[in-house]
Amino acid sequence: MTQNIGVIGLGAMGRGMAQSLRRAGCTVHVCDVRAEAALAFAAEGGVACASPAELAAQCEVVVSVVVNAAQTESVLFGEAGAASAMKPGSLFVMCSTVDPNWSIALEKRLAALGLLYLDAPISGGAAKAASGQMTMMTSGRPEAYAKAGGVLDAMAAKVYRLGDAAGTGSKVKIINQLLAGVHIAAAAEAMALGLREGVDAAALYEVITHSAGNSWMFENRMAHVLAGDYTPLSAVDIFVKDLGLVLDTARASKFPLPLSATAHQMFMQASSAGYAKEDDSAVIKIFPGITLPARTGGA
Repeated sequence: MTQNIGVIGLGAMGRGMAQSLRRAGCTVHVCDVRAEAALAFAAEGGVACASPAELAAQCEVVVSVVVNAAQTESVLFGEAGAASAMKPGSLFVMCSTVDPNWSIALEKRLAALGLLYLDAPISGGAAKAASGQMTMMTSGRPEAYAKAGGVLDAMAAKVYRLGDAAGTGSKVKIINQLLAGVHIAAAAEAMALGLREGVDAAALYEVITHSAGNSWMFENRMAHVLAGDYTPLSAVDIFVKDLGLVLDTARASKFPLPLSATAHQMFMQASSAGYAKEDDSAVIKIFPGITLPARTGGA
């Protein structure tokens, strides 16, 4: 591919996605609120842009990898926003975890401006984003997929087409986040009980990761706990937000989610205790009377 593709948001996922697009032969224009992040990517062969509008004026496809709906609104409709600079028929790919109803409405708003839209939340973590092996949960109109061409496959190993209108991608993503948040909370609770009972943390991790009680989240996140490293790859407050979206969606149809509600309260407790910006595995810090492993390799 030789298309001009824009990536807005160079965080843990966005930078890897931009790298994957560049490997696929795209000319990749990038923009981030941290100008130094865009300049660093440009030094490796990309094009740094000072604003979403500058980026959008040069790109047929704009991929937004920001945190939430509010940031996406700013990317599109804020000062120097992308929407006013995108040429008619251009495509906006929205990769954030958002309220599905908001995504449905955004498709209509962009259509009124002559723009195409894909509801395309992502999953897999920074390593899979960097290797082009992540998962995309997408929905949108056929003409939006046609415009995307090979762009989605360049970024993801699994691109699920879940419907011909926005909303379904976001619904599937928040169900994924329901499981992810509950699994992290359960993993933290299990590790905390083991520590309280005097079980060696490394031995417990070894046994569980080779037993039926294992989960991807236990294996991934409890490794952070063993290392004593709470550098945020996905922060506590991400799950305050995402589980909040899960509960809001279920509340609208009066559908009970007792495990999700409990996990949400655990992340809320961790956030209010001062761990909001730490890795989401820091939810384990809410449990009293346990001594957590010290950080390996220094403070």
